[in-house]
Amino acid sequence: MSPRVLISDALSPAAVQIFKDHGIAVEFQPALGKDKEKLAETIDGFDGLAIRSATKVTTKILEKAKNLKVIGRAGIGVDNVDIPAATARGIIVMNTPFGNSITTAEHAVTLMLALARQIPEADASTRAGKWEKNKFLGVEIFGKTLGIIGCGNIGSIVADRAIGLKMKVIAYDPYLSAERALDLGVDKVDLDELLRRADFITLHTPLTDKTRNIINRESLAAMKKGVRLINCARGQLVDEAALFEALSSGHLAGAALDVFTEEPARASPLFALHNVVCTPHLGAATTEAQENVALQVAEQMSDYLLRGAITNAVNFPSISAEEAPKLRPYVALAEKLGSFAGQLTETGIKQVQISYEGIVAQMNTRALTAAALAGLLRPMLGDVNVVSAPVLAKERGIIVDETRREAEGDYENLVTVTVVTDWQTRAVAGTVYGDGRPRIVNIKGIRMDAEFGPSMLYVTNQDKPGFIGRFATLLAGAGINIATFHLGRESPGGNAIALVEVDGTVPPDVLAKTREIPGVQQVKPLRF
Repeated sequence: MSPRVLISDALSPAAVQIFKDHGIAVEFQPALGKDKEKLAETIDGFDGLAIRSATKVTTKILEKAKNLKVIGRAGIGVDNVDIPAATARGIIVMNTPFGNSITTAEHAVTLMLALARQIPEADASTRAGKWEKNKFLGVEIFGKTLGIIGCGNIGSIVADRAIGLKMKVIAYDPYLSAERALDLGVDKVDLDELLRRADFITLHTPLTDKTRNIINRESLAAMKKGVRLINCARGQLVDEAALFEALSSGHLAGAALDVFTEEPARASPLFALHNVVCTPHLGAATTEAQENVALQVAEQMSDYLLRGAITNAVNFPSISAEEAPKLRPYVALAEKLGSFAGQLTETGIKQVQISYEGIVAQMNTRALTAAALAGLLRPMLGDVNVVSAPVLAKERGIIVDETRREAEGDYENLVTVTVVTDWQTRAVAGTVYGDGRPRIVNIKGIRMDAEFGPSMLYVTNQDKPGFIGRFATLLAGAGINIATFHLGRESPGGNAIALVEVDGTVPPDVLAKTREIPGVQQVKPLRF
């Protein structure tokens, strides 16, 4: 029996034809994406679900999808899919991360030009029978400085277009290397310098805990008077109330927004401002982009359903069906080691060295390296999967070195991830024992033996009497239960590390009090 795929969003007809050409039974019901109840009633019996942004794949829908094997998102964002729930049910979630990059970049440039010359308001005035030639005095972009926050795939395309328009381009991106910046023809700067220098600022960073409200009252105040802001990335990157105040006061000359904190954006105080240009999330809305992502998602889903090939999966590495059982625990180990290093890295990454020793060195280490890079980059870049991670690392000029050798120490298999930044080199190593569970066994040369927990605290301190007692008492007083407590040290009285698994999230005030314990050097919450 041939696989069955349901398309519940308005995908291009080209996607339907691709499924049919592969011999896959396909049903095109685009209205289901806006009807959760009907979708839940319909989904059972289908092997694949192809969607765009209108379909919300919730736990309730997944519970009804008894045969579902793959969800394909035509586009990059997968925040409309409950990925943990899908993963728990063994459902692959795929996206098409690069299909609409040019379209989104072009829209950002278009909004910048419209903002510079007040095109929308001038158009409305002229259509109303007015001829207000002197009212709409614009500015040239020639010779102006464009600040790009997030210089990955889309940001680098914007940079290329802006340089072609004879603009000066500066970029803030912790993962952009100096070499890559040189290749792009942009100046890499820190955020403060970008805010201070830019005449136009455009956002092209994913939404993460670190980038949420990256444009806020403080950053707006740091911008030069008369700056113009463009956002085609995510609405939550901007504090809209603070933006309204900055635009109303005249500190900002204008803003062009394609995305909003709440979408659809039916009403907003920003709509009433004359110096704001708004579009309804049109970044990917071109014929070419929609064709591209539709073709890609149909091909990817067909390959998986018919041959077991996994491409652009956000919740599973790209490996064959034969390799999966043996690789799975090592994929988990590599990704967690990368995540450990990524969550502790605050500055730009120059190089990543991944070493495989023993049994693991004979495996498909390419998938393991991709998993390590995904874990490393995800804390900063958000939507990163094992397929896109190597591309994103290359875009940012991060050198990735992989070595394999026979076992030389105490472990039959050992994976070591070493991250080199402008300021330091940090290495973390782990292994998989017979029980199949990944463990961390070495941090910065200090021996350790700990499993990865969902919520952990990483503490570095001087090995002095009293630390454990004060720390445990502090957590107990805050009602935080310790699940596991692992210690390691360089030497008596020297540098030491505590890796502690706790139940739940540790509040900021408890972290602050931990830092005040004598001898404590660093405290960092970790999530796995």
